[in-house]
Amino acid sequence: MASFDRSIPPGGEGKIILAVNTQGYQGDVRVTASVYTNDPKMTRFTLGLKAFVQVPISLQPRYVQLNGRADATITRSVEIKAELDQDLVLEPGQFSLEGRIAYKIEEMEKGRRFWVHFTNIPGSSGAFRGFLNLKTNYDEKPVITIRIAGNLRKIPQPQGGQGDGPRQE
Repeated sequence: MASFDRSIPPGGEGKIILAVNTQGYQGDVRVTASVYTNDPKMTRFTLGLKAFVQVPISLQPRYVQLNGRADATITRSVEIKAELDQDLVLEPGQFSLEGRIAYKIEEMEKGRRFWVHFTNIPGSSGAFRGFLNLKTNYDEKPVITIRIAGNLRKIPQPQGGQGDGPRQE
């Protein structure tokens, strides 16, 4: 979002304010904005903004994709890291895929690093989308949402017919 002084007298100064929504970003971020003027010597110029976005809690990857055969066991994991000096505590919250997907929270480094493992439940098939909310003890990020999607396909069983089993005569 941008706001700016609409009219600047020749030789005068004006303000351009750029607001950048950094939600969902982590680490180095670069943003540019083109400015168009009626000045014949400079009809257009570019403003650049470089920032480092530090998040209180990082997730890698940010979402889970479970695709494959419904009769296979498929597991995908998300690493959660505390990025503040304060130890992180995670508690299970709302989970929208109960009965289709199971999850387990594993603390790898006390208060600092966790894995959340997602595994399909045998017999569950079809396309799905959902989420897991984890409650935290961080005021800056009281809830972490992990998005989960996928498609578990049933493989048809072969039908009986010619060439199947012994022949009787």
